[in-house]
Amino acid sequence: MNRNAFTLSLLIAGVAMFMVYTYMEGRESFYVNEFGKKSSVVVAKVDINELDMLDDSKVVIETRPQKFLEPGHLKKISDVDGTVATVAILKGEQITRPRITYPGARTGLSRQVSSGKRAIAITVDSGQAVGKLIKPGDRVDVLGLIDYGGGRKDLLKVQTILQDVLVLSTGFSMTNSAIPMVGVKGSSDEIAKLKLNTFTEYNSIVLELGPYEVQKLAFLLTLNRPILSLRNNDDKQMVRIKGTRLYDLLGEDADEAKAYFATQTKK
Repeated sequence: MNRNAFTLSLLIAGVAMFMVYTYMEGRESFYVNEFGKKSSVVVAKVDINELDMLDDSKVVIETRPQKFLEPGHLKKISDVDGTVATVAILKGEQITRPRITYPGARTGLSRQVSSGKRAIAITVDSGQAVGKLIKPGDRVDVLGLIDYGGGRKDLLKVQTILQDVLVLSTGFSMTNSAIPMVGVKGSSDEIAKLKLNTFTEYNSIVLELGPYEVQKLAFLLTLNRPILSLRNNDDKQMVRIKGTRLYDLLGEDADEAKAYFATQTKK
């Protein structure tokens, strides 16, 4: 190859690269002047629901021109770790201070109670709560054992007391995953400790009821521990159900039981 031609091609390549570099520098300067320098900002990695707790699984750091940074934007994941979203935030949207808060009175269970409704807690075990597979947002029927015969087996009755009841929480797990803590600010480590078992192991369930229904359940609680039956969330049908007694279980042998209890009554 002609040495002069090779030198000339290198020179032309160098000039071209210089021109490209100069152009890019010019465009970058233009964009910097127009939109400002790029800065780190915390954005939603996934869609975040209202009252969801934020951590590094839900947010990510991105760089954006200053002109496109929203007021109150945050720069570090540590700035949002352990906070709760006060509104729904879509994937890609910036996390700003007005949209988050620390768990407290305003992020507790009371915000989940519908207007005109009340929340009431009942203590449960696996036998009462479908093996503790009931979760927040499920709907249940409430059954109770009614004893109006002074302990006589033939006068006991199992009755469906309430139907299509919303489960607000199981233990500390609420319908939208927020932790109902009052006055807690700061350490995400403290919050993490609470998350270890509270979402899978619980001894209480909170139900949403009307004021009169709350009275009925409160009265039932003075008699015995209610039983919950899980229903499909889309099933809104209210069924007229008569109570179940001993004779209903015995079927064709009911007459024998009736005769027995008749003799016991005469004694």
